[in-house]
Amino acid sequence: MTGKNDEEAMDRNNEDEGCGSCIGGLIWVISMLLICCTFPFSLFVTVKQVQEYQRAVIFRLGRVKRGGAVGPGLFFIIPCMDTIQVVDLRTVSFDVPPQEILTKDSVTVAVDAVVYYKINNPLSAVCNVTNAAQSTRLLAATSLRNTLGTKTLQDILADREDIAKNILGTLDAATDPWGIRVERVEVKDVRLPQQLQRAMAAEAEASRQARAKVIEAEGEQKASRALKEASDIISSSPAALQLRYLQTLSSIAAERNSTIVFPLPIEL
Repeated sequence: MTGKNDEEAMDRNNEDEGCGSCIGGLIWVISMLLICCTFPFSLFVTVKQVQEYQRAVIFRLGRVKRGGAVGPGLFFIIPCMDTIQVVDLRTVSFDVPPQEILTKDSVTVAVDAVVYYKINNPLSAVCNVTNAAQSTRLLAATSLRNTLGTKTLQDILADREDIAKNILGTLDAATDPWGIRVERVEVKDVRLPQQLQRAMAAEAEASRQARAKVIEAEGEQKASRALKEASDIISSSPAALQLRYLQTLSSIAAERNSTIVFPLPIEL
């Protein structure tokens, strides 16, 4: 039964192709007669031009014309039979709107990104997807949410480059059947809730104060050791202690204009 159905389907297709070929040939003859009768005015509708960065996909009676996309430059079409769709091959960039994402450690953040892509296969971009640009935008937003949902807040803040590479690989693989090549993905900004920002700022301030206290304690410890060593050296020589006393008095007199009276001789 399956073989009979396949044979019947093939027969119907052959009949449709034969009928379409006959009608197509008739339309082609009529179109060529009209073009010849209206020459040279018909050149305005039969000769088309596309720029260096563009390609034109030609549909003849609903089917893609042999040879694929044409361009750049001039090409010839038959107005009654051909329709064209122009595709831009330049790199296109767009912003992914901020996405509210719940991270792996249950923190809500808003993340946005920018995506750069270009069409490298005009036929696939026209025939395999209705709107290649809109589909790529929606897929980029979904990929951003799915990728960041498996990361912790610390990973998102510290490993933006790795996250961008993961999103790039996902997008490029998904858009390849559409004839699109994703060139670059960049995570622009990570917005945290105000309450979380205040908590992180308080934590950072507490960490800085703790480090400052540790440094201050280490400095006092080193200073006390140095003073002990100096006292041991001075205590071993009475003359050194006397000279240190005189040096201290000289320093006081130099800083402040004052008179110091001390008895002589001095016994320490």
